[in-house]
Amino acid sequence: MPASTSLHVKPFVYETPDSAALHFSICEIQSRMNLQDPTALNLEYTRTMMGFLLLNPAPKHIVMVGLGGGSLAKFILRHLPRTRLQVVEINPHVIALRNDFKIPPDDGRFQVLRGDGAQFVRDNPAPCDVLLVDGFDDQGMPDGLASQRFYDDCHAMLQPDGLLVANLHAGDARYPVLLERIGRSFEGAALTVEGSDLSNSIVFACKGLALDRFKPGAMRRPAGLDDTAAQQLLASFALVASALKDRLNSGVA
Repeated sequence: MPASTSLHVKPFVYETPDSAALHFSICEIQSRMNLQDPTALNLEYTRTMMGFLLLNPAPKHIVMVGLGGGSLAKFILRHLPRTRLQVVEINPHVIALRNDFKIPPDDGRFQVLRGDGAQFVRDNPAPCDVLLVDGFDDQGMPDGLASQRFYDDCHAMLQPDGLLVANLHAGDARYPVLLERIGRSFEGAALTVEGSDLSNSIVFACKGLALDRFKPGAMRRPAGLDDTAAQQLLASFALVASALKDRLNSGVA
């Protein structure tokens, strides 16, 4: 069961004429929405996380740990219409802001659950194709989302060839250890893509051979992806494709 409401820090929304941002402190943005295009991915790291589409362009079931301002959820709902999405968020104050960030109501293919993401993954209610982990609070990444047990549970929850996509803060003192833990859980089938500002790194880890099956060459738009989504993700696809090529050339695959 999730902890009491009083145990969670209440975030606030900072608005400008063009955007609304979710903060736990004014120094750090958790999520940002373009008021003119609420489903657009406004932050680079979210676009990089969607690079999983190069490896699986048509996931049937995505689970996400951490709702934030719902940027990834809204993008997936708009541009992956055949995908079922479950989001687990422990902080009730974050969920209470879903209307402020224009997050659609729950329906047959979309559900926001209040709960502990680590416990949800451990209980493994149904295997998924992609597991997105972007869970941070006012203190950073909670220990429950950083343990070896958690990454082992992530591996267990995925379908064969399923993908874990994890957002890590490069400035986290545990960062090298987290990379080692993910690599251990996924038997080395992991790829790290650093952001241009070196503050966020996105790790793609595969339960299977998806990383090894990547074929270098001219980058193609993932099947079924519309122009609006492709234009947003083109630079991130290039980053992920470059990292995949480097992995292949290094002989890791």
